[in-house]
Amino acid sequence: MTGRPKIKDIAAALGVSPATVSRALSDSALVTAETRARVRQTAEALNYRPNVSARNLRTARSMAVLMVVRDVGNPFYLDILKSVEATARAAGYSVLMGNTENDPEREVEYFDMLRDGHADGMILMTGKLPRADGAHHKLPPGAPVVIALETIAGSGFPHVQIDNVAASRAAVEHLIALGHRRIAHITGPLPEIMSADRRDGYRQAMQEAGLAIPEGYEPNGNYLLHSGAAACEALFALAEPPTAIFVANDEMAFGAIHHLRGIGRDVPGDVSVVGFDDLYLSEAFYPPLTTVHQPRFDIGRQAMSILLKMLSGGQVPLEPVVLPATLRIRGTTAPPKS
Repeated sequence: MTGRPKIKDIAAALGVSPATVSRALSDSALVTAETRARVRQTAEALNYRPNVSARNLRTARSMAVLMVVRDVGNPFYLDILKSVEATARAAGYSVLMGNTENDPEREVEYFDMLRDGHADGMILMTGKLPRADGAHHKLPPGAPVVIALETIAGSGFPHVQIDNVAASRAAVEHLIALGHRRIAHITGPLPEIMSADRRDGYRQAMQEAGLAIPEGYEPNGNYLLHSGAAACEALFALAEPPTAIFVANDEMAFGAIHHLRGIGRDVPGDVSVVGFDDLYLSEAFYPPLTTVHQPRFDIGRQAMSILLKMLSGGQVPLEPVVLPATLRIRGTTAPPKS
């Protein structure tokens, strides 16, 4: 073979039609998973790279997708981005990162990019649809948007997520099994659904164990470090502070532990702390943080695969795709002092 490998070269190597190769590379549901895998392996072996410029002219597509997040500085999104990018690249798409920083105007701008054709699809991880002119931003029916991590009720878009209620309940049950009875919860931003689900899991575990939730035991946070510290400060200003805290994400858990150390409380000797997300820093933290692990790579891969099916006209799941989460027990939890 001389020159740049083409789709017809892959087709000839496999004994299939160029149309089959083209569908497989775009992750079309019209091609079996086995054939898609064979096509991708052969494309990689031949060092095939799609002629994006020619395809853009032919299809009037940008061959780019948007991954829109709350805060690009949060390391939680990195593994998701890696898997989204790997899945997209195999199909000839590039990935643009959209960073909203919870700014409503920026949220609208990214949806405008999709509506105006500057991107072909979107993976949305902000937990909300942007509002324009006092109403939800209007997109055409069946717009290629996949909601990942969070839930947007009534959006009509496919979802990829974990069971936040069950995962949170398991985290609190771990603290109860250790013997804790005064357990507090630092929430995420309410009334967002993901934050409410994690709070509901906490409440369910406490109710099932017959444990009261005293007033002040559910201070609100916003997923950022400083809010975890501030919420912890409020907890330890109470007449009877908790012996354990379940925190709605790892970053706030780091902030809470920082405050506890500042007031001379040992973790886990005096106070046990459980986070949520399993950031890569959680295992390097001292002591290593007990936390709920989210399968970030699988979330990104599943979300991008569904988006590719939408872009190729394939069927997408009507019900949310729910992936398993696991509790990683490490060094920040221990039985309470007797």
